[in-house]
Amino acid sequence: MVNGPSRTRTDWRAKLCTEWLLLLFTVLTLTLALLDPQPLANYRQWLQLPTLAGLMGLLIAIQGIRDSGLVQHAAAAVVARTHSLRGLGLVLVAATALLSMVLTNDVSLFLIVPLTLAIGRISNLPVLRMVVLEALAVNAGSTSSPIGNPQNLLLWQHSQLPFLHFVLAMLPAAAVMFALLAAFTLLWLPRDRVALSPDRIDGQPTSIRLGAWSVAALGGMVVLMEYHQAPLGAVSLLALFALLARPSLARIDWLLLLTFAAIFLGLGHGAELPLVRHALDRLDFNQPLTLYASGIVASQLISNVPATVLLLDRTPDAIALAVAVNVGGFGLAIGSLANLIALRLAKQPHGLRLLHLVSIPFLLVCAPLVYLACHWLHL
Repeated sequence: MVNGPSRTRTDWRAKLCTEWLLLLFTVLTLTLALLDPQPLANYRQWLQLPTLAGLMGLLIAIQGIRDSGLVQHAAAAVVARTHSLRGLGLVLVAATALLSMVLTNDVSLFLIVPLTLAIGRISNLPVLRMVVLEALAVNAGSTSSPIGNPQNLLLWQHSQLPFLHFVLAMLPAAAVMFALLAAFTLLWLPRDRVALSPDRIDGQPTSIRLGAWSVAALGGMVVLMEYHQAPLGAVSLLALFALLARPSLARIDWLLLLTFAAIFLGLGHGAELPLVRHALDRLDFNQPLTLYASGIVASQLISNVPATVLLLDRTPDAIALAVAVNVGGFGLAIGSLANLIALRLAKQPHGLRLLHLVSIPFLLVCAPLVYLACHWLHL
């Protein structure tokens, strides 16, 4: 018989073996640190502690909302008002895209994916398909807003363009993306009617108190992130939940934070390598097609936020770069960290494979159409 400590160690080893993304970027980070040592200040910059703190605060607040049971009851209310799976899918996709315009792409996923999982538990909704569609939806929806995602926020502040000017300039790209997504949603989801499982609806106890202050905590966290006070918010929520809802803290996916820390360090260091810098120096970013292709390719290799940082000072056209890196959020999962968040929240088997089967062809169709639309409108 295996004793307690040995079994615990075995469980942790098995869990780590499934965390291939964490292991991959940890190895990359350590390898780059050995081959190209950098000052400690560079590692602190690459780690993006405010972003990690914001993610931690969101994880804590959403876990409280999940544990309150309110998501499950909201799921039942949504399902009761829809009749077809395609209609339900369009509602969820549209809600995801709209939320991402005002609450950023990751926050909208933290709200919509748990709702989707809850709906899937009480109905015949194909959960994994919906989560993939929602990952695409936050990329499409957040494109149109200066505050929809980190790369837009960075480019908006850097360019100092008026808010409405940025929105109107990004609208053609976002419109093409969402039109394609809506068409694909209708084609991909089955025509079946929504079938409820009534025995699963009322099984979750509800805690109005936990739900109310978890929702308040989520709103407060979003506001603090907007005012660049994410560490303060994360520490406050950690202390609050440690006092009032400690079981919720134990159920949080802490390895997700470690995974993002490893990704930030590995990609940040990789983007600063002399080889990468010299390769970029050979490109003429004054050519629209060169900039567009470079933004997409860089996003596929190092994710769209680091790609934005890498190309920001090399191009005079912030809008063109914004279009490129937002399109680059499709394709490989690493193209946008929102893709990884969606898959991690869903925890569905073969999620990464299905995302790539959909997202890569979506990029191949979307990229030329967006370029033609923007070029036609002289954007």
